[in-house]
Amino acid sequence: MSMLENLSTEDRRFPPDAAFATQANVTAVAFEQAAVDRLAFWEKQADRLTWSTRWTQALDWSNAPFAKWFVGGTLNVAYNCVDRHVESGHGDQVAYHWEGEPGDTRSITYAELKDEVSRASNALLALGVQPGDRVAIYMPMLLETVIAMLACARIGAPHTVVFGGFSATALADRITDCDAHIVITSDGGYRRGAPSALKPAVDEAIEIMAADGRVEQVRNVLVVRRTGQDVAWTDGRDVWWDEFVATQSAEHTPQAFDAEHPLYVMYTSGTTGKPKGILHTSGGYLTQAAYTHWAVFDLKPEKDLYWCAADIGWVTGHSYIVYGPLANRTTSFMYECTPNTPDEHRWFQMIEKYKTTILYTAPTTIRTFMKWGEQIPAAHDLSSLRVLGSVGEPINPEAWIWYRAHIGGNRCPIVDTWWQTETGAMMISPLPGVSTTKPGSAQRALPGLGADVVDDAGESVPDGGGGFLVLTEPWPSMTRGIWGDPERFKETYWSTYPKQGFYFAGDGAKKDADGDLWMLGRVDDVMNVSGHRISTTEVESALVAHPSVAEAAVAAASDETTGQAIVAFVILRQGAIESGSDGGDLVKTLRDWVATEIGPIAKPRQIMIVPELPKTRSGKIMRRLLRDVAEHRDLGDVTTLQDDSVMNLISAGLPGASDD
Repeated sequence: MSMLENLSTEDRRFPPDAAFATQANVTAVAFEQAAVDRLAFWEKQADRLTWSTRWTQALDWSNAPFAKWFVGGTLNVAYNCVDRHVESGHGDQVAYHWEGEPGDTRSITYAELKDEVSRASNALLALGVQPGDRVAIYMPMLLETVIAMLACARIGAPHTVVFGGFSATALADRITDCDAHIVITSDGGYRRGAPSALKPAVDEAIEIMAADGRVEQVRNVLVVRRTGQDVAWTDGRDVWWDEFVATQSAEHTPQAFDAEHPLYVMYTSGTTGKPKGILHTSGGYLTQAAYTHWAVFDLKPEKDLYWCAADIGWVTGHSYIVYGPLANRTTSFMYECTPNTPDEHRWFQMIEKYKTTILYTAPTTIRTFMKWGEQIPAAHDLSSLRVLGSVGEPINPEAWIWYRAHIGGNRCPIVDTWWQTETGAMMISPLPGVSTTKPGSAQRALPGLGADVVDDAGESVPDGGGGFLVLTEPWPSMTRGIWGDPERFKETYWSTYPKQGFYFAGDGAKKDADGDLWMLGRVDDVMNVSGHRISTTEVESALVAHPSVAEAAVAAASDETTGQAIVAFVILRQGAIESGSDGGDLVKTLRDWVATEIGPIAKPRQIMIVPELPKTRSGKIMRRLLRDVAEHRDLGDVTTLQDDSVMNLISAGLPGASDD
């Protein structure tokens, strides 16, 4: 590794609104308290939960990097998310308003959720699930998905939720790795106006496992009816949710488990080809998920209608659709699927209908809205919104400004959050009542957490410098390891800076003149142009800053002169080029624009105007595939793409420029 260039600057500032700051949940005092005694600060946050047995030690770091938080403490995660709110007299409060893609709706109160979770818990016990057994969940965005997760937590059975867009092979790999014997799925879900099957992928995954000698591993498949599609059925193994769960008792006494009892395993892609099972436990994870949700979104449980627009199959859904919000007695909104079914007004109609106050979504979604045009949100009353959040990847400053202006009405604070599957909960973010926000910056580590930008030697870079983002202190929601592979865990995250004991997960970052942090994306995506290490994020941000560009992604291609050259792929805003034009003049304009914005060294060798970018169904841009195109290689695996036909359009050779 070597230092990253710091090329772009951003001078716009947005101080917190005085009225907002006056009523904010968190003030600057929180940073002061955490600085005086970090562990005492986290013990105070742990008291937000209900414990059956109080802990005897806040943190045991004696076997680093394997942490133990709230040692000796016991609790039940599902009780903290549901039962205690009912017992305190809030059973009639709505936990979730849910809307399906076809327009069907359902609301469930905390009292109703408690009964449903109890029935599902009794159903799992009747199927032979015991504490410590793993349960795989392969579901769309349904209330039953939440119920299934909470039922697992209630009986101490760690769950692994597999995103519904993954293939049968990916599902089989995950079921096999964590040795799950029960799979919860549905007949299907709705996507882009039509039923999309899920149960067949489970059947195929079981066949794949059987071919590998794991014939009897999956004992039962519990199936939720959603679309009414005909599905293949294996008597004795397959069970209908509505027939089996509904017959169970709504009475179930939750058992307390150790704070370090496994809660879930979340799989992420690994460089070796084998997915990594990221393990999260109970007490520390729930403490940080609940605190950060309450602090960063300034949550008011009596007033707010909160919408995290992620999928439950990803860690954002675990921490900020299910566990954090429910622990805080939040009323949340859930939507089944795509934002433009039946048309581009769908999301904004739902914000208007439910009077959403807090919206948490990904930069790729915001840039999609930019592409559609500001007239879409302008047609709706979005005045209920008061806090906007961003998650998933660095947000371009111009997308940040558009989000604030056209969705937030130039009044809502934006909290741009940085965290990972491995961290479990937010680590770096502005606080809406404290921070003077900067478009594109995640700013500072939250109270009680430690982050820095360092060079190759692990030394902190000066303000204005770029380098590698590290976490400097153990944190409550940190992963406890990779399932079944402790050595891989140490090698992957802790071997880069062993002397300092820093956690490094592969992200680049820079500090501005104030010491605030700006994320530069994966180090794997850094381009080396004539000896300059340039982040894809900075070039993409420069392109999106042009009024004609809605979204951009860049990749590096081999170049005889410079070593690597920058190839850019851009999606234009509506009306950016005249009908019949090949866009050649605009391409030249955009190349010159980047050279002016951040320097000639970052001028793309080639710019392709494309109708869409290769994205996973979680919204991540697959820059690996763009590198394949830029290098004229055969495309790698495209099975996780939202729309694999996009690559055919890009690979066909669209208009570009490669002069001077």
